[in-house]
Amino acid sequence: MELPPRWAFLLFLLLSSTKASGSAVDKEEFQEELLLKPLPDRKVLAHFHFETRAPPCNSNGRRHHHLFPKAISQMVEKFRVKEMELSFTQGRWNYERWGGFDTMSSNNAKPPGVELWAVFDVPKEQVDASWKNLTHTLSGLFCASINFLESSTMYSAPEWSFRQASGSLRYGMLPREAVCTENLTPWLKLLPCRDNAGLSALMDRPSIYTSFYHSQRLHLTSNASDLEGLNPGIVLEQTLTVVLHPSSQRTSLTHISESYLQPSWSLSSIFGRKVNGRCALAKSSKVYLQLERGLVSELKKNIGSEGYDVEANFELSFNPDRVLTEENSRHGIGSSLLYEFSVDKYSNSKPFDLGLTWKFPVIWSCQQAPLHATRFLMGSGNERGAIAILLKSTDLNDSSPVADSASDGCELHVNIFQIVPWYIRVYYHSLQLFVDDQLKAVGAFVEKIHVMPSKDKISPGMMEMVLKLPCGVKSAALTLDFDKGFLHIDEYPPDANQGFDIPSAAIIFPNFHASMHFPSNDSERKSPMLSKFQESSPVLSYTEVLLVPLTTPDFSMPYNVITITCTVFALYFGSLLNVLRQRVGEKERLLKSKAAAVKTGRPSELLSRLSTKLRGRSQEPSQSPSESSPLINSKLVLKVLLMAALAVAWQYYFG
Repeated sequence: MELPPRWAFLLFLLLSSTKASGSAVDKEEFQEELLLKPLPDRKVLAHFHFETRAPPCNSNGRRHHHLFPKAISQMVEKFRVKEMELSFTQGRWNYERWGGFDTMSSNNAKPPGVELWAVFDVPKEQVDASWKNLTHTLSGLFCASINFLESSTMYSAPEWSFRQASGSLRYGMLPREAVCTENLTPWLKLLPCRDNAGLSALMDRPSIYTSFYHSQRLHLTSNASDLEGLNPGIVLEQTLTVVLHPSSQRTSLTHISESYLQPSWSLSSIFGRKVNGRCALAKSSKVYLQLERGLVSELKKNIGSEGYDVEANFELSFNPDRVLTEENSRHGIGSSLLYEFSVDKYSNSKPFDLGLTWKFPVIWSCQQAPLHATRFLMGSGNERGAIAILLKSTDLNDSSPVADSASDGCELHVNIFQIVPWYIRVYYHSLQLFVDDQLKAVGAFVEKIHVMPSKDKISPGMMEMVLKLPCGVKSAALTLDFDKGFLHIDEYPPDANQGFDIPSAAIIFPNFHASMHFPSNDSERKSPMLSKFQESSPVLSYTEVLLVPLTTPDFSMPYNVITITCTVFALYFGSLLNVLRQRVGEKERLLKSKAAAVKTGRPSELLSRLSTKLRGRSQEPSQSPSESSPLINSKLVLKVLLMAALAVAWQYYFG
């Protein structure tokens, strides 16, 4: 039986659309990974990495999503977002103890609070409108106060210091934004399995929010090419970085050397849960244990020069599937080791609970950035002060990364990006530079600078600067004077006496790049986290958030004024209303009725007289109506005159 041409054509369209949507679903990928790393100060770093890829739009300009969150896809398409990053952070990354010259600190160590930056693929005159709409959308998605960044006083447009975006970049921070489970729950809902299965099931809320540092990050790229030159459509990268302190299983220290022994830990001891298998929708699910370069060097020293088996210093509860050694390790400080565990072969009957038990004490230090950056306030009083940025050498030796700068004429370039609120009026002409505690000319060391002074209630102040310092510098300090402005009473926050926050400054070392290269093979290319480690990213660090006290009004004074005003008005109108509502004739009739009742001798009156006689008291004679009416009239007149006098005095002094 042959179908009519019309039905055959409709059937052909239906089959072609089904095939196209099926191919789009097949191209969507989701991968989950977890990186564990012991830290020198007896803590453990846990880094969750989830990546979801959506294919490019089909010929009709539509996407059929199976794994990729539809809300993110619609947001990218509506606001033309080319690249965006949003982070919620509680705590501050310790660059001295946890490292400052690696991919983890450069990409995942974020400033406290909320940090948001986005690059838009729209004309420059439409960037601000797209930014405002984006902040409102993200505020609703993640139950946060990101919508406060829509105000022009809360964001800026860096040109070249933070990221090269040719005017399409917007950057904003909320240092005082509190991070709680209300932000983590929407973040987990973007995952295909949420926190019900896979590695995300380890995210125990008490363990995360009682940690020393935790940062949840969302990074997406649209219409960008990956390392293989392909267009992946939209790539959504979700990371959660947590620094935990495991409880040691030893109850007492039997030897003084055991005080340097790293605590033994397992997944169940730091998270309170085990991995019961991978997410059913994940293409791959892997757990990595990293031993960084300094730790590997110390472990080799403990077992002697002849021994090479680093595993003699510790014991793992599970045998790794692969052991990867870092390739092309620079600076001559050894290579890091990476133990890979596949979660595919574990299930509810056989859970995965990776544990690490140390056998010998070991002390090491993480690799740090060329200069350690810190920021603080100078001056006193509520009128003026100064902001100081101190760059101090980390005492790197000749085999450290600073030796690479010798090829550039022995110059150390430092990019500084800083934003200050509008009520902190910075005088950029007062910039002073101290190199090795000696005052130097600014023009001799500042290679490039871009300043946008703040405008009251319109835009914040922004400074972008490139410093050119000698390689052997020990310290360098920048100072900027500022005046403290006055705010309207409606612009003060509820906790105004606590102070006002100045967001963290970003310190970038463009000549130094952090990356880790491991043996490349087919399965290696499919690991998004290891591919991220291979990307060469400049060393980046953030300074502290400054707390500036401003002159605050006496918020109790309006309360006192309102209270006394309401009291006076209540007395005035209450007394006046009482006087106006009284009726003199009605009182006289009431007194006459009482006198008549006394004469008739009611039983109640007789009982009252009898009780007064028994008590030995004399009963006061009742006044006649003729005697009481003049008194009442005089009282009424005095009350009216008193109220009138108060009204006249009020109008004279306060009117």
